[in-house]
Amino acid sequence: METSVVTLKGQILIPAKMRKKHGLKNGTKVSVIDRGDEIVIKPVTREYFRQFAGAWGEDDKALKILMDERKKDRAKGK
Repeated sequence: METSVVTLKGQILIPAKMRKKHGLKNGTKVSVIDRGDEIVIKPVTREYFRQFAGAWGEDDKALKILMDERKKDRAKGK
């Protein structure tokens, strides 16, 4: 178990070992999920988008748009 401190700006530091293990680099987008008594931080990846694909119906247009936007962000270094 690792610990971190929340700053005045609400920022936290994810320990280097965990960042490396989960492929988190500078600019990696993450989702922050409230699960009642815990907070879950997950990298926003292609798999992350795919888990919601069914919620958008049979047409994958929304998924494609989100994935294209993410590709543009990566190209810009975000």
